[in-house]
Amino acid sequence: MTRRLNRTADQTLADGLAVRRQVLSDAHVERAQARTTALTSDFQDLISRYAWGEIWTRPGLDRRTRSAITLTALIALGHWGELEMHLAAARRNGMSDSEIAEVIMQSAIYCGVPAANHAFSLAQQVLEAPTQPAGSEPGTPTEES
Repeated sequence: MTRRLNRTADQTLADGLAVRRQVLSDAHVERAQARTTALTSDFQDLISRYAWGEIWTRPGLDRRTRSAITLTALIALGHWGELEMHLAAARRNGMSDSEIAEVIMQSAIYCGVPAANHAFSLAQQVLEAPTQPAGSEPGTPTEES
């Protein structure tokens, strides 16, 4: 097990924000931060520090693999808004459209054909959209991740 005990909480947060910006885009993170309120500030900190600073920065998997896993989990759970955002992120992480299609095909077996069918519909919209400028992504499904 790889643990990085020598990082401070501030370093973990900074690392998490950097990865979150690289994967989801600067524009996404800036929108999420702008919408942060007293009610949601601890949640935003949790996402940046734990999901992005602890998990996405671990050395055990590359970002392409993490994206493939994330796509599958979002399909399995029916989190369609997050799936749209992570389809664009998967491209940023180096996944090709054909690799994304293979992930969705694999998910048809383990997550169900209806879920994969809907995932293909969303993927077609996201992946066939005109190329987005750096720092943006199709839609703004949720500002959670």
